Amino acid sequence: MKKNDKARPLEGVPIAIKDLTNTKGLRTTYGCLFYKDHIPKRDASIVHRLKEAGGIIIGKTNTPEFGHTGTTTNRLFGPSRNPWDLTKATGGSSGGSAAAVAAGLVPLAEGSDGGGLIRIPSSFCGVYGFKPTFGRIPMDNHLDGIFGNHEPFIHYGVIGRHVDDIALMFDVVQGDVVTDPFSLPKMQDFASHLIKLNNRDFRIGWTSDFGIYTLDEEVSNLFFDTLSKLERLGITVEHVNINMKKTLPEYITYFESLWTCGLAAGRGDFAEKYRDQLPETLLTMIERGKQLSAVEFKSLETYRAYLYHMMESHFQTYDILISPTLAVPPFDYDQEGPFHINGKKIKRDSDWVMTQLYNLTGGPAISIPIGFTEKTKLPVGIQAAARRLDDVRLLQFAKLLEDYFQIPTLAQQNHH
Repeated sequence: MKKNDKARPLEGVPIAIKDLTNTKGLRTTYGCLFYKDHIPKRDASIVHRLKEAGGIIIGKTNTPEFGHTGTTTNRLFGPSRNPWDLTKATGGSSGGSAAAVAAGLVPLAEGSDGGGLIRIPSSFCGVYGFKPTFGRIPMDNHLDGIFGNHEPFIHYGVIGRHVDDIALMFDVVQGDVVTDPFSLPKMQDFASHLIKLNNRDFRIGWTSDFGIYTLDEEVSNLFFDTLSKLERLGITVEHVNINMKKTLPEYITYFESLWTCGLAAGRGDFAEKYRDQLPETLLTMIERGKQLSAVEFKSLETYRAYLYHMMESHFQTYDILISPTLAVPPFDYDQEGPFHINGKKIKRDSDWVMTQLYNLTGGPAISIPIGFTEKTKLPVGIQAAARRLDDVRLLQFAKLLEDYFQIPTLAQQNHH
């Protein structure tokens, strides 16, 4: 760089890219054996913008095949492990990205989120995982599939150890692009809004369980301890009754209908041809998705509209809604989830995930580290969400918590 050249926003910053996201000239496998030598011919817009801003793409991070689960393992690279405890899971599907950030390999990583898949691993790995309002970051990875990113909303987002870093990267990658008709115009000087934060004038609504989840006792203790800390800061904190209108099994079945139908449409023909190269979990999901008729699929919109309007009505009263990100702390890396929560039998792959709602509504949400379990010293996160397009307010809240709580990173913990 010449002496008088102005440094770009991410000049020389190493950044990791999830292995679902196309990187021109850099191997991108989607976590799948069939694509083990696949080299894309174009960058997704998010990657192109990171490079233009001076970021150095240092490598790709592990993901389950096509990001189909909330844990991170595949037949190509095996499981990702949690840097806080190598016997524990990272969560998924951006598990490699969250682990890379937590371990200090990179300060920032890209992730994608279709049901919590940035927020889940961020909670497990003790880092910040931000899913902005749908459309803020263009979603143009596969140009023939852009209309499939809506059921549910699939977002790109940012994983980092510090909120300022996340805001800086988000500033660089947001804004509309011709390859994504649903991308939103660039909002100027996003990161500078964080610097201007000097008040605690937030009105916070909280739910510990959305009325349907069972919470691990240690997660519950940390969550309510966080509410007390917020009150001590002088912030208004009030319980909100979230009426999901469904039991947890009904709600999970509903969400999985959307998710599996998308997988069947996008990957069904591929799965027919290359069954031997795909895991049973993915094949089962695709088969299930094929059972839904077009009319049944379309009728799913009614409940989704209810959820959107119900949540937006709460955001008329509250700036931020908070909940636990996940119902459990990290479990063993070779499991798809716990068998029980507080002695109650659960559906292992889903009943601990509390993130899908904001992929149905499309609003911004972030997982914020709040501390560690007493027994195992493993990270726990809270999920904070704001009304659609209010990404600035949400990051201001996350920044306030970061400054006040001072939760140590892994490097700081090891240093002490």
